[in-house]
Amino acid sequence: MSARAIRRAAERQALKQARQAGIPIPANSAHLVVEHAEQQAEQFEQAAQTFAASADCGFSEPSACQSSPLSDARLAANHANSQRSTGPKTEEGKAKSSLNAVKTGLTGRIVLLPTDDAKAYQLHLDRIFREQSPATDRESALTQTIADAEWRLLRIHPLEESLCALGHHKHADLFPEEKDPVQRAALIHAEIYLIYRKDFSNLSLQERRLRSQLKSDLAELKQLQKDRTEKQAADLKRAKELYKKAKELGIPFDPSLFGFVFSLAELEETINHEQALAFAQGQPSSFTKDQFVAYMAERKTNQTPQPVTQHTIESQREA
Repeated sequence: MSARAIRRAAERQALKQARQAGIPIPANSAHLVVEHAEQQAEQFEQAAQTFAASADCGFSEPSACQSSPLSDARLAANHANSQRSTGPKTEEGKAKSSLNAVKTGLTGRIVLLPTDDAKAYQLHLDRIFREQSPATDRESALTQTIADAEWRLLRIHPLEESLCALGHHKHADLFPEEKDPVQRAALIHAEIYLIYRKDFSNLSLQERRLRSQLKSDLAELKQLQKDRTEKQAADLKRAKELYKKAKELGIPFDPSLFGFVFSLAELEETINHEQALAFAQGQPSSFTKDQFVAYMAERKTNQTPQPVTQHTIESQREA
């Protein structure tokens, strides 16, 4: 804003205030109001210049406001002091320092605490892997994070109980004037919660975070398994059609050349299984009664490959 604009704004403001106050302004006194407005404008402009100078000093050019540059001796001393705060240098010291944040085991890379039962953790891990049945590296990684999240969640309730036990041990003598034991216990419990509310709040926060992570990992794992089994079913159907066509033409067929992971023995057994199942259900089948009986006898006596059926694929998806 220019000085003229500031002056005119101050003049209008002064005249407005005079009219609002009911002060008459004679024609021969109007110059007093103008002079007052000019004084206000001048004061405002000086204040603006002062603020601009201080702002430049504080934010624009720091070097202009410094009293003097650091001396060489001070720079050398600062550099020497900084070398004393670089953390541990030995491998033992670094390993110990890496455990500084390990208190509850609810965060960080370390899942199994020194006080945890390693055998119990391994049993827990084996159970989760059996339940989820991962088949790829990504599925295995998600299954591991799911197992770790559940293990950490199992730790939260004992931690809360430990906090309560610690509080009752340290503050058992509170509220001696309360004669009702039930009321006194309730007061002590409330006081313990107030004393350790930050710790309880942190445990609650970590529980919500872990449950959210667990839900997200489970959803991703189920989607990966669904996509994999659907692709496997589609590949199986296409592989069977190509194999049947190759048999009709009397030409060799190699599933791996078409990108299939099924072997010829698996395809043959899958087709025979489907035909035997159709015959048993009274549906159209290429099996005769004798072929069906012979197939069932062979299944009992020989170690034939398990058929890759749609039921098997759906079972894997539900697992």
